[in-house]
Amino acid sequence: MPLENNPPNLPAVMSATGEKAFMLAFILANGSSCSAAWDGTAPVSSDTAVSSVINGVRNAGGDVSVSIGGYGGTKLGQVCSNATTTAAAYQEVINKYSLKAIDFDIEEPEYENLTAVNNELGAAQILQRNNPGIYISVTLPGTATGTGYFGQNALNTAKGLGFTPDNWSIMPFDGGFNGAASQQSALTAFNGLLTSTFGWTAANAWAHEGISQMNGRSDTGEIFTVSDFASNLTFAKSKGLGRFTFWSVNRDRQCAGGANDTTSGTCSSVVQSDWAFTKYGVQFAGGGGGTPTPTATATPTATATTNPPATCSGVSTWSSGTAYNGGAVVSYNSHKWTAKWWTYGDTPGGAAGVWTDSGVC
Repeated sequence: MPLENNPPNLPAVMSATGEKAFMLAFILANGSSCSAAWDGTAPVSSDTAVSSVINGVRNAGGDVSVSIGGYGGTKLGQVCSNATTTAAAYQEVINKYSLKAIDFDIEEPEYENLTAVNNELGAAQILQRNNPGIYISVTLPGTATGTGYFGQNALNTAKGLGFTPDNWSIMPFDGGFNGAASQQSALTAFNGLLTSTFGWTAANAWAHEGISQMNGRSDTGEIFTVSDFASNLTFAKSKGLGRFTFWSVNRDRQCAGGANDTTSGTCSSVVQSDWAFTKYGVQFAGGGGGTPTPTATATPTATATTNPPATCSGVSTWSSGTAYNGGAVVSYNSHKWTAKWWTYGDTPGGAAGVWTDSGVC
C-alpha cells in the first residue's frame, strides 16, 4: 500500500531482496463517483505521491502493477453504470501510470453483487482488447474447495463473456486454513474448477492459476510462516503455477517484540527477518514459475506430396505482438490455426494449447 500502513522504501527492498515487481493497492471509486481514487480518497487524476513511488521503482530497474478492489470500500463496478464506463475509469489509471499489468481483486462488498462483478469482468475484457499485451489477473477469495459460490459465478461470468485473463488467483487465507498443505489442497481444487469450467487441461489451468498469500498472522488468526511460503514455492514450481504473490510487503517485517496475537498492517506478527517473505517471490520468478507443464503436441506436417504454401490465402499471419480473441483464425507454419480463447504471445502448436490446428494451407 503506497499511501498507508507505513509504506516501505521500495528501492531499498529491491536492493535487499532482488525483487523487481510490486503490486500497488488499492484503486477504489472516488466516493460514489465513477472515477478512480487510491483507497477511495486520493483521486488518481491529481496524484503525485504514487507516481513518485512508481518512478522510484522504475528508476531502480523494476516495475509495478496496480490492484483494483480489495476488501471493503466502494468499488468502481458498483457505481459505474456498465462495463464500458467501468473500463473507461480504469483506462485512466493505465494511462496515468503507463501500466503493463493490472489486477482485479474481487472481494466484498461487490463479490456477491452480480451486476458489479459483470461490470468488473466486462471492463477487464475491454481493457484487454484496448491495451494489447497488458497482463490482467483476477484474484478471488479462496476456500477449501478452491473458491466459493460467488467465485464460481465469476468464472462463469468470464466464460459467458468469452473473456480469459492471463491469470486466475485465489487467496487461501481467512477461510479456516492451517498452513501450506491446506493452501495447496485449495489450489488443487481450484485447478479442477478451472478445467471443468473452461475445458482446459490441468497443465493449462496451472499455467493460468495463481496464489495470493498472506504472510504471518491473517485477519482471522491463521498463521503462515516463512516455511509455509517455502513449501508453497516448491509446490508452485512443480505445477507450473502462473503467479505467486502475497499480502503484503508493508507487513514483511517482524513486529516489535517478535511474534504476537494481533494482526497488523505494518508487520507480520511472526518471527522473521525483514523482507523474508518477499524473497520467495524472487525465487519464484527466477525458478521457472509460470511455465506450464509441457503437453504432447504433434508438430504440424504437410500431408500433400508437395510443400504447402507458407501462409494460408485469405488468413492473416500469426504475430507474437498481436492479441487475438477466441475464434480468430491465423496462418502459421503452413497451417491454419483457430484460437480457443483470448491469447497474446502464445505460439500456435505450443504447449499452452491455445490454438486448434485447422488444417494445412
